[in-house]
Amino acid sequence: MAMTERSGPGSRGGLGGALRRLRGGTGGAANGGPANGRAGAARASRDEAVRAVLGAAEARGIEFLRLWFTDVLGFLKSFAIPAEELERAFAEGVTFDGSAIEGFARDREEDLVARPDPFTFQVLPWGEQAVGTMFCDIATPDGAPFPGDPRAVLRRVVERARSMGFALYVGPEIEFFLFRDESGTELLDHGAYFDVTTMDVSSDFRRRVIRALERLGIPVEESHHEVAASQHEIDLRYADALTTADSIMAFRLAVKEVAREIGVYATFMPKPIQGQWGSGMHLHLALFRDGRNAFADGEAGLSETGRLFVGGLLRHARAFTAVTNQWVNSYKRLVPGFEAPVYASWGRHSRSALVRVPPPKPGRPESTRVEIRSPDPACNPYLALAAILAAGLDGIATCAAPPGEVLDVAEWAADAERAAEGSRPLPASLAEAVGDLEASALMREVLGNFVLEWIVRNKRADWAAYRTHVSPFEVERYLAVL
Repeated sequence: MAMTERSGPGSRGGLGGALRRLRGGTGGAANGGPANGRAGAARASRDEAVRAVLGAAEARGIEFLRLWFTDVLGFLKSFAIPAEELERAFAEGVTFDGSAIEGFARDREEDLVARPDPFTFQVLPWGEQAVGTMFCDIATPDGAPFPGDPRAVLRRVVERARSMGFALYVGPEIEFFLFRDESGTELLDHGAYFDVTTMDVSSDFRRRVIRALERLGIPVEESHHEVAASQHEIDLRYADALTTADSIMAFRLAVKEVAREIGVYATFMPKPIQGQWGSGMHLHLALFRDGRNAFADGEAGLSETGRLFVGGLLRHARAFTAVTNQWVNSYKRLVPGFEAPVYASWGRHSRSALVRVPPPKPGRPESTRVEIRSPDPACNPYLALAAILAAGLDGIATCAAPPGEVLDVAEWAADAERAAEGSRPLPASLAEAVGDLEASALMREVLGNFVLEWIVRNKRADWAAYRTHVSPFEVERYLAVL
């Protein structure tokens, strides 16, 4: 997965590509220019984007638009407005009742305002009627960013990176399963890694998804069958952090929509089948400064900036795991034996390390990147990217040199051996992860008190329900003998 700043979605043609170029052109420290100049450019480019969207909606005969946003858990929410209200929505936002949205409700405030982001406009590729869609930023009635909006959380960290002279680019590899229906785990194929399956529902499914994503302005780098039967992976071309988070949300909807159209069920559950590989969402990351990859070093393979970024990831890995792996089921995947990380280690070759540093393409040091392998596809991508970026930036700011590279990450190694190598174990359960999240000053600063405390309450309730559940395993194992 190459990392060159001009090869992301913004380089594509069409309205979506043009809108992304407008957003990319608003500047920032990574692109140079004083702050007041950037603010003026941002206003001008937004006005231009609004005019482009209004014109496109009229030209394409769009009658309705779906306004998208996410709750704290990362579930996509939306409501529709008629096209006649679009200009007013851009000018004033659209008021809605936030009291029933997970993580949005507050004791004395229910009304919230959705402000459409014109740079994200697309036309949905399914349905008989042309329907437009945009992601929204959520504000309070007085116009301030709503502290429970995950998109706002990521924007804050992106701005912090910009103030340090950096822009983060991300390329996600997203895994998922296809089953006969949502009632069980009946497989649709028995393929394995990179298998060429017959012209069945699985191979046709990936092609349909890629076509839908292309129509949504989300370029795909590659797709293939994964290790487990009925498991698939689709890799998105890398883009800036906010565009990537938006794309992951749209990707999950597109996958489920295409599955519904052909009569099967797609799931991003991290570990749906015992004894099989789980689904991860490996993230390839690179910081750019002044248009150049700040991780690239032609001789060492990874620059000092890249090494410190990795050091920050390892230092804060336990703290952000409850964000990147937010479900009880997530920890059934993070176990030895299935190429999933269980220690905060890094290496160039091990696929069981938390952070891998793949070799850059020959003669192309600008393709240097680091890959973090713990996140799963059921996380909230805005919060996950915010936590990961903040951890890496903290590593740079505090000169957090990583421990030595783990050359042979033997998954059966004893804890004492890992400790001697400087690698700490990742949390083994959601309860453990939540404790580390709550204790982290950095994660509290990044997420804000509102989001962090809501996550802690919600996930402790999840764990309490799980801890008191009597599972079939316990009945089968103990009932007849105790």
